[in-house]
Amino acid sequence: MPVGELRTADASLIELYRHLHANPELSFREAESSKLMASELRALGFDVTEGVGDAWVREKVMRDVGEVRPGVGGYGVVGVLKNGEGPTVLIRADTDGLPVPEQTGFDFASRVVSQTHTGVESPVMHACGHDIHMTVWVGTARALVAAKDQWQGTLVMIAQPAEEIGLGAQAMIADGLYTRFPQPDYNLALHVSAGAPSGTVNYSSGFALANVDSVDITVRGAGGHGAYPHTTRDPVLIASHIVVALQSLVSRNTNPLDSAVVTVGSIKAGAKHNIIPDEAELLITVRSYEDTTRQMLLDGIRRIAEGQAAAFGAPAPVIRIESDYTPATFNDPALTERAMRAVAREIGDANVRAVPPVMGGEDFGQFARTPENIPGVIFWLGAVRPERFAASQLDGMPLPSLHSPLFAPDYDPAIATGVAAMTAAALDLFGE
Repeated sequence: MPVGELRTADASLIELYRHLHANPELSFREAESSKLMASELRALGFDVTEGVGDAWVREKVMRDVGEVRPGVGGYGVVGVLKNGEGPTVLIRADTDGLPVPEQTGFDFASRVVSQTHTGVESPVMHACGHDIHMTVWVGTARALVAAKDQWQGTLVMIAQPAEEIGLGAQAMIADGLYTRFPQPDYNLALHVSAGAPSGTVNYSSGFALANVDSVDITVRGAGGHGAYPHTTRDPVLIASHIVVALQSLVSRNTNPLDSAVVTVGSIKAGAKHNIIPDEAELLITVRSYEDTTRQMLLDGIRRIAEGQAAAFGAPAPVIRIESDYTPATFNDPALTERAMRAVAREIGDANVRAVPPVMGGEDFGQFARTPENIPGVIFWLGAVRPERFAASQLDGMPLPSLHSPLFAPDYDPAIATGVAAMTAAALDLFGE
């Protein structure tokens, strides 16, 4: 495909996208989206199983929240199409939206208001492009079925819930994704990019996305009157020292050739000017690629928090590290090279570009972090109008990012390019 020439998607795919965009569902509430994905696969002749991961999700929610609210569950979908002897290729799309109030100005903008699985009411938006992912997934399934005489093997299509909270892949794997269904030889996925023009594909070989850990620290002190601080153990001061000291983990404990991020996203303490509280709470996100770096950061956070509290003569803090973390996504280099060659043949070399990895998280990495160690690749699908992208390069104005209420993808050419790219990659793998 020549540079600057944009594909257009089938009208039925555009209609599907607009419906999905207008009707987003939050994590663990993707009932209608999963039902629609399942019906699309059934119409194409797939053997379809719904509710994959449901038991795991219900147990997890009950353990963490204390109740499973109506409509909450595991909505994983698996479709299997056997087409003779050959490789097994898994193609994944994620289905959940975000608790974000939409401000795109689309005439089909979401007006949905829902509750998270924890009971918090919020407007809902597909602010991360999962509506495009689902649409491309359907378009790819249609294209591969239409081309059945050109390939042999087994196609496994999975619609994965709860990516935004990093639990959907884990739920499906725990419910037998690799034992109840054909075990794939390759895993494929894509994600829209808010920083690349439509009609293009970007990719990273090796690490593509990061380990994501969440750490909560409750700093304990002894409260009192703000005028008599010597009679207290001020948790706000202790928390402040912890925040500053945490930065040394990246600047002085991490190999400069490795990547790491420690960000304190929230500090909560106190309610009045002249009262020193008893507690302060820190909410921290931790990002890394290498598992050894991850463990060093988590151990260091504990060491620093406990050490600072001890230095001020305060009780030991309460430290909670979320056990269900999102692992780093590693794009198998050989598979990445092969898949991207196939994509480049389809959409043009100039439209396919290698880019550095990012510190965002994606639970697609879970599908390789199993005893099976199945090679996978996830690539970035450009979703910005080319003229808007070009203008941002000239004037330096940032584009709306993923998760922004203003993220309005250039959906028609993005969908068409995504279907062409994913289909080309799958056909190449089946071709062996």
